[in-house]
Amino acid sequence: MILLSTAATAEVAQMNVESLISDLAFILILGAITTVLFKWMKQPVVLGYIVAGFLASPNFEYLPSVTTEANIEFWAQIGIVILLFALGLEFSFKKLVNAGGSAVVTALIIVAGMMCAGFLIGHILGFSGLNCLFLGGMLSMSSTTIIIKAFNDLGIQHKKFASLVFAVLIVEDLFAVLMMVLLSSIAVNNSVQGGELLFSVTKLIFFLVIWFAVGVFVLPSLLNTTRRFLNSETLLIVSMGLCLGMAVFSVYCGFSLALGAFVMGSILAGTSFAERIEKVVTPVKDLFGSVFFISVGMMVNPHIISEYFGPILILSAVVIVGMIIFGTFGMLITGQNLKVAIEAGFSLTQIGEFAFIIATLGMSLGVLDATIYPIVVAVSVLTTFTTPYFIKMANPFYNIVKKILPKRLHFLIDRYTDQATSESETGKLWKSVIQRYLWRILLYTSVLVAISLLSINWLLPELLKYTPKWGRLITAIITLVAMSPFLLALSTPASKKTERKRLLSANARFDVPLIVMTLFRLVIALLMVIYVLSSIFTKTIGILIGLAIFLVIVFGFSRRIKRRITHFESRFLDNLNERELRRSGKNNNIIGNLHLAYMTVSYDCPFVGERLQDSDLRRKFGVNIASIQRGSMFLPVPSGDTRIFPGDILGVIGTDDEIQTLLPEVEIRHDVEPAKSTGEFKLTSVQLSDTSSLNGVSVADSQLTKKYQALLVAIDRDGDYITPDASTVFMPHDILWVAGEEKKLEQLR
Repeated sequence: MILLSTAATAEVAQMNVESLISDLAFILILGAITTVLFKWMKQPVVLGYIVAGFLASPNFEYLPSVTTEANIEFWAQIGIVILLFALGLEFSFKKLVNAGGSAVVTALIIVAGMMCAGFLIGHILGFSGLNCLFLGGMLSMSSTTIIIKAFNDLGIQHKKFASLVFAVLIVEDLFAVLMMVLLSSIAVNNSVQGGELLFSVTKLIFFLVIWFAVGVFVLPSLLNTTRRFLNSETLLIVSMGLCLGMAVFSVYCGFSLALGAFVMGSILAGTSFAERIEKVVTPVKDLFGSVFFISVGMMVNPHIISEYFGPILILSAVVIVGMIIFGTFGMLITGQNLKVAIEAGFSLTQIGEFAFIIATLGMSLGVLDATIYPIVVAVSVLTTFTTPYFIKMANPFYNIVKKILPKRLHFLIDRYTDQATSESETGKLWKSVIQRYLWRILLYTSVLVAISLLSINWLLPELLKYTPKWGRLITAIITLVAMSPFLLALSTPASKKTERKRLLSANARFDVPLIVMTLFRLVIALLMVIYVLSSIFTKTIGILIGLAIFLVIVFGFSRRIKRRITHFESRFLDNLNERELRRSGKNNNIIGNLHLAYMTVSYDCPFVGERLQDSDLRRKFGVNIASIQRGSMFLPVPSGDTRIFPGDILGVIGTDDEIQTLLPEVEIRHDVEPAKSTGEFKLTSVQLSDTSSLNGVSVADSQLTKKYQALLVAIDRDGDYITPDASTVFMPHDILWVAGEEKKLEQLR
């Protein structure tokens, strides 16, 4: 009986594996066909995946459908995790800081405005409150993939508004991750409760800071230690292991798989391995990402689309008009001029991958109406098709607005732009001090909360089991010892003495906010000590002893320990900015004022293909090339005959000024507009007539390359193929086989 049961189980498992593989093979074959077709039509590949999903679904009766939709759901969940990990790799803390207030404020206005618009339209269309909330979330996220594709196709990624749009997209990605957590919390409680919502946000921020702090402090050092063992294969295994490990840990902490994957990607984005990880992960992302988008297409139901065609058009109009209004308004509010603001607003007129991810989240939680999914997919498809046209419409629309806008209003906008973009030295100094102050409070408070929770919820119960008499005292001692460095760091001023002197010399009234900031930090540190002791003992003991211990920790620690805290912060910041520091070599001092920097050679580099001795880098820039990393090959102290190729990582020794001068020449220059082809490059034949002007003319004199940019490959003369040289003379009825751009070859005909 047991043998029969085992055999039956094995047979069922084999059938499940076969159906899993057959379903995957079927959708990938369909995906391959549709993506090639969409590439040929010069449309986004994502749309091809959605069409493939529709063709593979039961909604399309003319082809066989997948055997088990649960199989596709399994692959799609992996696709979401990998997609969020890849998005995290493009989102680094450094990018968020560089994005500045303009991107944050604009993204906040767009998300808040579109959430409200989506919620209102959802109510008008008759959806429930929770469905309206999810609909607002789906309509508030522009598609990073589609916008990047459109900018690259139009060759405008170098323009000012494009960089601002990229910054807004980075912040929107972060908001989307936060929104997923909040929507999950609301869906589980089936209501919007202020206390629960605040707790969810606080819990999310706490875990994000802890993961980020531990990851930034540990991972770069660990990866650098094992650098010589990390080839492409090993790096892929390590990065995917970290991604899935953090995803599982995220679920254990009460969050989603996607959030953990995104956090791990953003941590790795700041390391010097980011480009290599992105490169090795790309095939995995493309594979599982395609399955996810195909699974989205399987939700498309033509009957629902035809039934809800009106709401689809309404929601598409809301997305387009809303994104233009809120995007333009956000840019204007943050001090951008009218032209840049309109160009940015017209670029954000679509929804994409995050809309699908949020919709999938709602479906998995069982709170989203099944009809909303295909409606949102249809809106995404429609707005994706219109995106390039709206980007092109931005300039004509600006010219119309410029003509009809009253001169006084135009003057006020320009004046506001000038005032918003100009910033005094004192303002910049205040901005730097406040940023440092806030990240210190956030970081150290989160670490202190983590230590206290770990001690109270785990250490104390364990010690009370073994030593009921001394358990509380031992817990208090261990906890305070662990907390003391971070309490001291929290109590130490965030601003330097020179900065405080400059602020006070600029205005004596600045003394008050500096004092308030100091008192606020001290109060937080004191409350943390009192909370821990009160939780372990009683409130009275916590307040009395806590105050005494706090004074000892803050004022009794030696300068040596304070220097260690400063060293800890410096190491954290170095790891955080490792990617940039490795490129500039600022923290890699060798001797005197010389530094060792590592920079990647771009295809636009002016000395690509040259030998080191011919590039004359030492005379022009004053630097020395100490090493070249070429794939898995490492060339220490390369000779003068060594050539420089794209993708090489040069180890450059020089001063800060010399390295900063060389860096823009070596790495990709974003201010150079990519060359665009005027037509399709092809190999074709051209037959000479009796009256052709080329008859009797030699190849050298015909100047085919100069006049038509055509390459003469061969001449078919009476069935014989001739390999021509410069002296070959053309004859009537010769068939010339030439290669070049189609438009130029038509002129040759």
